[in-house]
Amino acid sequence: MQANHSLGAVFDRQTLLIDRAEQDGVSIDDVLGKAGLRLDDLIYKDSRSRRWSGNPHTVLDEFDTLNGTPKVVSFFTGCGGMDLGFEAVGFEHVAAFEFNELFCKTLRRNRPSWSVFGPPTHSGDVSKFEEIASALQERIQPNFDGVFVGGPPCQPFSIAANQRFAKWGDNFKRTGFAHERNGNLLFDYVRLIIEFKPKVFLIENVPGLRDIDGGEQLNEAIDLLVAAGYQVADPVVLNAADFGIAQQRQRLFVVGSRVNKAFQTPKPIGTVVGCASVLSDVPVGVANHETRDHQPGSIRRYRALAYGARDQLGRVDRLNPTKPSKTVIAGGLNGGGRSHLHPEIPRTLSVRECARLQSFPDDYVFVGPTARQFTQVGNAVPPVLAAKMGMAILDSFY
Repeated sequence: MQANHSLGAVFDRQTLLIDRAEQDGVSIDDVLGKAGLRLDDLIYKDSRSRRWSGNPHTVLDEFDTLNGTPKVVSFFTGCGGMDLGFEAVGFEHVAAFEFNELFCKTLRRNRPSWSVFGPPTHSGDVSKFEEIASALQERIQPNFDGVFVGGPPCQPFSIAANQRFAKWGDNFKRTGFAHERNGNLLFDYVRLIIEFKPKVFLIENVPGLRDIDGGEQLNEAIDLLVAAGYQVADPVVLNAADFGIAQQRQRLFVVGSRVNKAFQTPKPIGTVVGCASVLSDVPVGVANHETRDHQPGSIRRYRALAYGARDQLGRVDRLNPTKPSKTVIAGGLNGGGRSHLHPEIPRTLSVRECARLQSFPDDYVFVGPTARQFTQVGNAVPPVLAAKMGMAILDSFY
């Protein structure tokens, strides 16, 4: 009772400071600073009334790095989430193809030993078959004994994108394979698989890839791969939250191989992890942890929200510390994703906090403007989920 009473008094004092900032038209940070406080000292009306006391989240360091594991080539690499997961279980990195120059800078910043094909030295554009094939021929031969992994840009298949626009508008996004560029990249990737015949391939995407056009186009891609000699497992949708990751995030995976063995899908661990397991202990001074400026009025609204509730004006959700986070959103290339609200601090999450929800290690640095950092993090496959897939591929085929 005493603790609740003390928090109530703190909440009331902070309300006065927020009122002052709003009335004077000054920065909330300035008013808090004069009172010896920071933005992260602010609390909700019901802060700390729920606590996570369950299992810790899974991290990449927990995976065994096996010796003599096969090589991996990645396409549509983004900021490297899939590659980090395969690296964690011992795959040897051969090449990464990414056409966005900023994403390439992040890859080179963190893994200078990787061969990154992308701007400014290479297009990294998977639709340019001859260019990509020429680069690969210098590193691998047909009947490649390793793995190809790739997630063609998913915006045309995304349900989230579908919900952002009216179906009759020019910007309606869920056009699937009719999309002038991204809708055809899956088949560009399939062509490279057929050309180099890796022992195993992995296609990753949003679940919408399975459903668009009644599954006709995905089935067409699979038929091409089967005709080229691959045994292809049924597409499977996995939720990151089922594998020790503190985020609800569904991804679709299609795995095929040139060997007569069945793919064994990773098994969920049986428990879920609350998002507080990764948001309550962010190290001081860690990279990408700057928080955006908030208007006093926004903070006032946020502070009244219950756990799990939505601020309708800002369209942001306060996370529940005892449950996995809602999906980290990427946004488009012209605008960063909206981050959710911290469960105990009335502000939106930082890039680092979103990266932690995605299971990126703290020493992995995202470069570029903050909005572009959010885009990189939100577009990525959670590295821990990628590691689970890498282990499943090793167990099934190697």
